[in-house]
Amino acid sequence: MPQVVNTPELRFPCAESRKFAVIEEVRERLQRAGAAMSDIDGVRVKTQDGWWLLRASNTQDVLVARAEAKDEAGLGRLKALLAEQLKASGIAPPAF
Repeated sequence: MPQVVNTPELRFPCAESRKFAVIEEVRERLQRAGAAMSDIDGVRVKTQDGWWLLRASNTQDVLVARAEAKDEAGLGRLKALLAEQLKASGIAPPAF
């Protein structure tokens, strides 16, 4: 098995009225940008570094994120991409 680095499951506040809209906004931006992604239960984006996932909790007013990469540098780039998408939707990124 290849060695990877990852974040823990990150759960951070998002208003109930916004959480699914944020996921849709991110999905639309990623789709327009031609990102390699899956939109089953949130958005999962694959890059050369690894992947990141953002989804809305069905039971709490939170967003949930994770990222996994081949190395620390790649994980930093993935976290920056995730943070960029959150900021574009007016959401403060979690402390990674």
